Amino acid sequence: MTASTPIPRASTLTAVRALLLASLSIGACVNVHAQALLVTEQEASASRDQPEPFRAKSLPVPDAPKINVVTPSVVSAVASPTRIQVQFQPTAPAQVRPETFKVLYGTFRIDITDRITAASKVTADGIDVAQASLPKGSHKLYLEIQDSAGRKGERPLQFVVE
Repeated sequence: MTASTPIPRASTLTAVRALLLASLSIGACVNVHAQALLVTEQEASASRDQPEPFRAKSLPVPDAPKINVVTPSVVSAVASPTRIQVQFQPTAPAQVRPETFKVLYGTFRIDITDRITAASKVTADGIDVAQASLPKGSHKLYLEIQDSAGRKGERPLQFVVE
């Protein structure tokens, strides 16, 4: 180092590390080269380690908006980052209300909506996240959207990241 190069103080580096760790632990959206970190390794692991709780089955709401998954593939494993593209299909005359879009993750149904919407805008047509970063393993997302008539459409999305 030269005399003009400042030497980083240990306390500054410690503070930066603590801030980065805190942002990950509270689930903040982290953009690395425009990639959206949807879940941490800890969240994914905790979700996989727990059995799915009992939930009463219910019939879909008649004429609720449909959620169509364009990508990722649910029949074969995908790489991370992966594209997540979803299209909404309302039943006329109702319209999809983009502000009601919700994404829950895994067994604990962690609300990761803000992490998704930080990476891509939700429209009445759907959402397209170009680079969603997820740890390796099995993942399950629960997608929800409502229409102008107050009906809620729901769709689970399960896939594996290699």
